[in-house]
Amino acid sequence: MKIAAFIPARYAATRFPAKLMQPLGDKTVIRHTYDNTLATGLFDDVYVVTDSELIYREITGNGGKAIMSQREHESGSDRIAEAAAGLDIDIIVNVQGDEPFVQRQPLEKLLEVFQGAEAEKVQVASLMQVLKDQKNIEDSNYVKVAVDRNMNSLFFSRSVIPYPRNQELAITYYEHIGVYAFRKEALMQFTNWPMTPLEAAEKIECLRYLEYGIPLKMVVTEYMGVEIDTPEDLVKAASLLHKS
Repeated sequence: MKIAAFIPARYAATRFPAKLMQPLGDKTVIRHTYDNTLATGLFDDVYVVTDSELIYREITGNGGKAIMSQREHESGSDRIAEAAAGLDIDIIVNVQGDEPFVQRQPLEKLLEVFQGAEAEKVQVASLMQVLKDQKNIEDSNYVKVAVDRNMNSLFFSRSVIPYPRNQELAITYYEHIGVYAFRKEALMQFTNWPMTPLEAAEKIECLRYLEYGIPLKMVVTEYMGVEIDTPEDLVKAASLLHKS
């Protein structure tokens, strides 16, 4: 089984333009993400997929592998699908470019669901972590996921799910982390389907899978570091890098 990691890297981020090229210690954010993904030792290949000549040169100029997107894309999954279409790969892992503290253990747990007796049922898998801070639970920037007893996704939302109508119950809230693993065929299906109503309403791309009847196998992880969405996040990441 051939496994490759793809890191979608769009230059013009809405909230923090050019964030992937910001310095973080002695490297840019995107190089930290690439190097740490490669260092996990889990992948036959690691690629950055980008619309930016600047990011392309940043990776290839430092010995890495990068692919230039040929078209505009609505999502990172679409960008990866274009790059992976002609490659001989079984499992594709989407690692977000703004996750510079990529570690082996969460990705290893994610890949384990594609092994074993029930593995053929899994088409798509993704990571989540427990949300405990009420402020974050109510924050629409934190995508929440509700799961069934087998850890298959039931719904993703920027709203609070489940809604705590019964205040006496202890509810576990999960934040969806945008790190995916796909069978190649599932990703190619995804990119050929039109955007769905719930996906368009919530601006959450994985809802397209649910609307076409494909649940995501969810895997709990405890730590994914700092995701760089704002300049403040970059300051937090620099502090974390310094402590390590």
